[in-house]
Amino acid sequence: MPEIQLRNVTIRNCRNLNLTIKDGEYFVIVGETGAGKTTLLNMIAGVEAYTGSVLIDDVDVNPLPPFKRGVGYLFQELALFPHLSVMANIGFGLRAQGYPKNVMAQKISFLLELMQIRHLAGRYPHQISGGEKKRVALARSLAPSPKTLLLDEPTSGLDPRTATHLSTELHDILKKLGVTTVHVTHDLKEAARISDRIALMANGSIEQVAIPAAFFFDPANTSVAEFIKMPNILEGRHPGLLRPAT
Repeated sequence: MPEIQLRNVTIRNCRNLNLTIKDGEYFVIVGETGAGKTTLLNMIAGVEAYTGSVLIDDVDVNPLPPFKRGVGYLFQELALFPHLSVMANIGFGLRAQGYPKNVMAQKISFLLELMQIRHLAGRYPHQISGGEKKRVALARSLAPSPKTLLLDEPTSGLDPRTATHLSTELHDILKKLGVTTVHVTHDLKEAARISDRIALMANGSIEQVAIPAAFFFDPANTSVAEFIKMPNILEGRHPGLLRPAT
């Protein structure tokens, strides 16, 4: 799976971003609303114009349209087609790209099983829960077998228990598949639990990139410390924040 590099990338409030996301890494971006998190995902996907360079697997993808970058994107809005069944939603991109019917059937069957939604195959979006819709949207994003997956607030709008279960399951599935993943969230506990590394964005800049332990207990500057409420963490008011070492 590929490494992602941003070299002096600029768009709107995001200026001169330089970042390397490692091959197969589960990389989590946190920050306040408007910090530039979704904009960064859009640059990697190529759905917004920018200056600078985005490299995927050491290939400059600037000239490539989104559908040729090998990037899957789970948008926060999900955008499931209400008139299509779960199966048809998952297979929509495959049909658009001209996959043979037998290949489509195999991929859809695999993803229904992987995401534990086979029992929902014939239902429509209005007939399933919010968490189930997230699973369907993720399956659709994975259908073309992307090397890189971008997740924009994949657990937003879910109750805490469902969000925790889904984010942990997403992490385990994507690590097993070896997909390089960039996951945007507002939830610091979620970031600590699932990330290989965490980046904080503020005002269009990347303030710190670190493994969870270093991010939470050795903030690079006052912006990071204030965002994570450093004194509260050091006083132990957030038990269980960091996942156990494996």
